[in-house]
Amino acid sequence: MSAIESRTNRSLKNAKVALFFYFINLMLQFFSRKIFLEYLGVEVLGLNTTVQNLLGCLNLAELGISGAVAYTLYKPLYEKDTQAINEIVSIQGWLYRKVAYIVIAGSCVLMCFFPLIFEKAKVPLWYTYGSFIVLLAGALFSYFINYRQIVLTADQKEYKITLNVQGFKILKVILQILAIRYLDNGYVYWMILEFLFSAVAAVVLDKVLKREYPWLKLTPAKGKEIKAKYPEIITKTKQMFFHKIGAFVLFQTSPLIIYGYASLTLVAIYGNYMLIITGVSLLLNSLLNSVGAGIGNLIAEGDKKKIKSVYWELTSLRIWLASIVCFCIYKLGHSFITLWVGQDFVLNQSAFLVLIVITFIGLTRTNDIFLAAYGLYQDVWAPIAEAVLNLTLSVLLGYFYGLTGILSGVTVSLLLIVCGWKPYFLYRCGFKESVWEYVLHCMKYVLLLAASFLFVSWGSDKLFAGIISSYWQWGICAIKLLITYAIISILLFVTLDSGTRSYIKRIHLLIKNKL
Repeated sequence: MSAIESRTNRSLKNAKVALFFYFINLMLQFFSRKIFLEYLGVEVLGLNTTVQNLLGCLNLAELGISGAVAYTLYKPLYEKDTQAINEIVSIQGWLYRKVAYIVIAGSCVLMCFFPLIFEKAKVPLWYTYGSFIVLLAGALFSYFINYRQIVLTADQKEYKITLNVQGFKILKVILQILAIRYLDNGYVYWMILEFLFSAVAAVVLDKVLKREYPWLKLTPAKGKEIKAKYPEIITKTKQMFFHKIGAFVLFQTSPLIIYGYASLTLVAIYGNYMLIITGVSLLLNSLLNSVGAGIGNLIAEGDKKKIKSVYWELTSLRIWLASIVCFCIYKLGHSFITLWVGQDFVLNQSAFLVLIVITFIGLTRTNDIFLAAYGLYQDVWAPIAEAVLNLTLSVLLGYFYGLTGILSGVTVSLLLIVCGWKPYFLYRCGFKESVWEYVLHCMKYVLLLAASFLFVSWGSDKLFAGIISSYWQWGICAIKLLITYAIISILLFVTLDSGTRSYIKRIHLLIKNKL
């Protein structure tokens, strides 16, 4: 089997397994959130979201070590250099122990301020402490035990992680739903189950790694001694720390700013929409992010023509799929929220539209995968600028325009850094070509998407108009809209875009070979 066939097959296997568990987990998450609202109330749900964001602040201490280690592992895995793999992951273990101690210390300090932070929350304060401690325990398991899974990820065997961990996660969520629904003090049992299953997942993953890589013998205590052999780990980690800050500000601070300006109730309303967006984002990531390690291996081979071909295949595929997702959310998002949790939880239209723009940008970040594969993290000013713009504009615009202003601040930072700087940086330092090729392609994609959106939106208003009063009606409408948009848009893309034609041919060959 050729290298490219091996990469493709592993990517497909990762995607298939992730997709299977994605659908199960997504249904459980929607059901679990509804149970939360009905039996615990919107304040507890908002509290749970806010506590997770606070823990995300502390996890900034991780510094991006895992990304730097994954990049360093591509070559020794390709060359089957087991000694180098053991040494690199041992350095990761040594670094992670230091991070864990920082997180523990930071958590102790942060918990001292919980009475002040959650002063206006209408929930018992011990709920806050309990939630934070069990979620902290799960994070610490990853620092002391689960960090070794990076070998499976870099080796394109992420499906083994998914198979062995997600099954327990499904069981955990089912038991948590039953506990909240049928037991007194159900949230206490939710916390107990959260802790127990974090421990179980760590033990199971440890056994998987021992079975898959019996030669993986790590000595984190010696990490300090051997880190000099792999200076790129420390260098990339320092660079990635700033990128972690940018990512944290993007994904974690909005709920905190919303809570600061409003209440846990608005955090919960925003969280309902984010669950939908996160769900569809995970779907696309399940299908497409499994190619990350394959891209790293492809770049390690150094065939520039092949690299560029795969880049445009992935870019066009992501843009097309993201447009389908965003079109369906635009047309069906409010009606689903109304059916699911009620009219009182519908977001105002202006904030909703900005949220869709953020979603589209997030789903089309092909450049990030290639920048990571090239190890291009030295643009440390970019995530700092993104974070400053994001926070400053979100706080300022949020004061005047509420939730719409907060989300607009996020959008501006994404447009300038993610859509502007990152493709330029990739072309200049990765492909070493002019970025005008990218600009022209993007202009073409914008025109194709605009034509598809306007035509199908106008047609759907004529053909599928009507009141949606049941999940069945919603499902039928969703299928009609999805199929109509997918067909119209793919016809335009195939006709006018070579990248689309290329991945259509690749998919056709894969199906033909399977048959």
